[in-house]
Amino acid sequence: MPTVVLISQGDEVITGQTLDTNAQWLAERLTELGLSVVRKITVGDRLNDIVDAIRQGTALADVVISTGGLGPTVDDLTAEAAAAVLGGPMRLDEEALAFIEALFARYGRTMNDANRKQAVLPASSTTLMNQWGTAPGFSIEHQGAVAFFVPGVPREMRAFWAHHIQPELVRRLSLTPGRLITFRCMGIPESHLEELMRPFNAIDGAVLGFRTKLPENQVKLRVDPDFPEDRLDALVADIRSTIGKGLFGVNCGPIEEVIGQALTERGETIATAESCTGGQISATLTAIAGSSNYFIEGACVYANAAKVRTCGVSEGTLAAHGAVSEPTAREMAEGIRARAGTTYGLSSTGIAGPGGGSAEKPVGTVHIALATPNGTHHKRLRLGGDRERITRLATGGALDMLRRHLQGLLRT
Repeated sequence: MPTVVLISQGDEVITGQTLDTNAQWLAERLTELGLSVVRKITVGDRLNDIVDAIRQGTALADVVISTGGLGPTVDDLTAEAAAAVLGGPMRLDEEALAFIEALFARYGRTMNDANRKQAVLPASSTTLMNQWGTAPGFSIEHQGAVAFFVPGVPREMRAFWAHHIQPELVRRLSLTPGRLITFRCMGIPESHLEELMRPFNAIDGAVLGFRTKLPENQVKLRVDPDFPEDRLDALVADIRSTIGKGLFGVNCGPIEEVIGQALTERGETIATAESCTGGQISATLTAIAGSSNYFIEGACVYANAAKVRTCGVSEGTLAAHGAVSEPTAREMAEGIRARAGTTYGLSSTGIAGPGGGSAEKPVGTVHIALATPNGTHHKRLRLGGDRERITRLATGGALDMLRRHLQGLLRT
């Protein structure tokens, strides 16, 4: 299996000021392509450190992918480092320079000498044109390895992967990618999901993997290129059946996208009333383009007075049961649905912590409710972790309740 070393550059990355999502994203794509990532190296903006990282990577692996260090400032030293590794001069790429000049002219800006630096590359490198920013990338050959150098801006890096790196790796390494099927799940702990999948672990030509992206868990099924289609169809069907109601889609988008598609197809609408989730439910739903077709209103009703004023929650209910209770969650969902005139009303109320809990209602107690034309669903969640984790899980739980209703998995 071909091997890969990933290099992430920048003082902001090595000091933790910027989260390195590039390496994670690339590692996933490389694994899906059938390559093995054997090492990740992070270096700051020091020439000798970058040179050492490139030498180490090309000595260790078949492929090196480096992100960052291609900007116009004095601490962007990737091209100089690559030239030092090759032991050769630099060159001005006239085509890349013309593209950068045209880009500045298009936006009515004057290009300075610092930006000209971005078109100066190792003499023996191959230029990778950047249609998504100012800095061109490049590739080099060293010690029998190929090394790609691309911008660190995630949007640009992903475009370079799709248009330059992946096609070249497939061509150069004669890769025949297998099939990857992703099963996306909500409401099933990772440990339980792994237990459910154990019967599928000994299938020749198929490998299972797991990924958690709170509040979602994923099962990834990777099969060899020659895996029979009829066997794959049967295997996918068996896994779907085993996961059951916790599966919200296969090779699909996130749960909010699945919900949006269902609401759009049904011509239905929704409004939200949130307490402990603080607007995360509405923010998640409206992150999808076209959500204005089905999302009508979102209310963040933290105080009891806001619950009464906005959702029509009974003061008697609050006095008898408290804000964190099934009756309050139901009245919030029903009230926001009536106020907005929507098909559905979705609510959350709970104790996210770290304080505010009691023996009867400990931190992590959350009530969610979904008001529908035919009645109201309710569920009590008992969640663990810090405040951020609890609110994210509560948001996921509320969205999953809506998803299950839309897929006909709930009965009032």
